[in-house]
Amino acid sequence: ADLFDGIVMAEQRFHREGYQEGFAEGNHAGMAEGRRYGVLHGARIGSEIGCYLGFALTWHYLLQKCTDEKNSKKIRALDLLIGMIQKFPYEDPTYDKLQEDLEKIRGKFKQVCSMLNIQSDFRIGTERSSLTF
Repeated sequence: ADLFDGIVMAEQRFHREGYQEGFAEGNHAGMAEGRRYGVLHGARIGSEIGCYLGFALTWHYLLQKCTDEKNSKKIRALDLLIGMIQKFPYEDPTYDKLQEDLEKIRGKFKQVCSMLNIQSDFRIGTERSSLTF
């Protein structure tokens, strides 16, 4: 009975073993792919945010010398942008409002560019990141 039982049940046993091996291999491959995607996406966001911060700090420095009312509004908008960027949760990839906060920063950046009469175009490509005016 054991001999026939092994033959009859072989298909189910091989199916179960194949499934378990495939699941383990797929799980490992999925983790590696997810890690690569996370690094790439994180680098893009970091590059974009870093560009915004450099832009804001530079313009803040340049406008500090002028004290008229127009420039004080621009400086306040730049201060808000800088503050938003400094509060951005770089260290927490599980932050549930990450995309929402990123969109707010992008919006504030566009507002500041409009106030400064600068046309912004932030592009991330495979070759390089650039901010063109």
